Amino acid sequence: MSVTAVVGANWGDEGKGKMTDLLAADARYVVRYQGGSNAGHTIINQYGKFALRLLPSGVFHDTVVNVIGPGVALNGPDLFRELDALAARGVPKPHLRISERAQLVLPYHKLFDALEEQRLGDRKFGSTQSGIAPFYADKAAKLGIQAADLFDRHRLLDRLESSLLPKNVLLEHLYGQTRLHAVDMLEDLLRMGEKLEPYLCDTTELLQRAAAMGEPILVEGQLGALRDPDHGIYPFSTSSSTLAGYASVGAGLPPHAITRITAVTKAYSSSVGEGPFIAEIDGPAACALRERGGDAGEYGVNTGRPRRMGWFDAVATRYGCMLQGATEVSLTNLDVLGFLDWIPVCTAYEIDGIPTGSFPVSARLAQAKPVLEKLPGWKSDITDIREFDRLPREARDYVLYIERSLGVPVRYISVGPDRNQLIKRLA
Repeated sequence: MSVTAVVGANWGDEGKGKMTDLLAADARYVVRYQGGSNAGHTIINQYGKFALRLLPSGVFHDTVVNVIGPGVALNGPDLFRELDALAARGVPKPHLRISERAQLVLPYHKLFDALEEQRLGDRKFGSTQSGIAPFYADKAAKLGIQAADLFDRHRLLDRLESSLLPKNVLLEHLYGQTRLHAVDMLEDLLRMGEKLEPYLCDTTELLQRAAAMGEPILVEGQLGALRDPDHGIYPFSTSSSTLAGYASVGAGLPPHAITRITAVTKAYSSSVGEGPFIAEIDGPAACALRERGGDAGEYGVNTGRPRRMGWFDAVATRYGCMLQGATEVSLTNLDVLGFLDWIPVCTAYEIDGIPTGSFPVSARLAQAKPVLEKLPGWKSDITDIREFDRLPREARDYVLYIERSLGVPVRYISVGPDRNQLIKRLA
């Protein structure tokens, strides 16, 4: 079996899209296994710059079968907007398969997401208001709608009525809104089923068969390890597991099938959304990093919000790599740091005056302060370099320092936003 996972080591926004796009060239299947359209992967290739939210990052390779697994929060309108956007820009129609067990993000999920953020006010969690938390709440409460339900009018109506019964109580008595009626959304969902039908199949059987035959499979995670609801900065997390270990569940693969795990991290830190961010910086230093980051600065792919900026956090990233079970690291955006004389790195946290190299539970993060060490910068443009030994000595030393801090080999180094701006440092 040959299954590779590309996952985030941090808060998301690490550059996973570029790495997935790169590795997809050698894959037969590329699989999304969790999350929904609440976050995006940025990819720059011969067709231009794209922000994928639901579609797997293999859609630009005509030899790849792209799979949306049963663990994904499937927003039908968002999916078809993405497909239409690819076609409008000359991208050939991708090979796409969607699990018939995938559950649907419905309009009332987005409604409840927005109403709850409004109710929370200053205590909000920074939701993108894409309906993800209400969607996964319904899934856990057995109130979700599977894609296969869209082809049985009576079953679909019954499922909708069951789901809306408790929601209408909340709408009226908590949010002061009018009730929703299942029959009002029935026809739209039946039409959505007609559009989805050509893509639906038993993707679990498809991938199990492919894995048994040794075909190369790439699974891509959304967000990063620190947004995991069990192991991350809860409650400032997402609502599905962001870990490579969940890929076997969300994709429908055997747990032992995943043998290579590429954890992606930036050469500095960035985060969209609320929650603890220990190595965070602000003022001119943050603005300088933000405006130089990526192809058009550090702004959320889905929301456009300016990302919070920070120095490389060895404590958080080491923890993220451990959670992911990383066998290798992809370090992105190294070129962005080329303007600095000295580059701070967060090497430990100080809590109640005691330094620690361990990532603490959320209740203790509020007391954590970063312990910084400065490394010399290289003060040069490295975007045209493709060999590790040709990097300036200070840049090589920076990469090797990160590698020692993480205890995982850095195999890929991104030195620019384009697909080819990459250094491969393979064993």
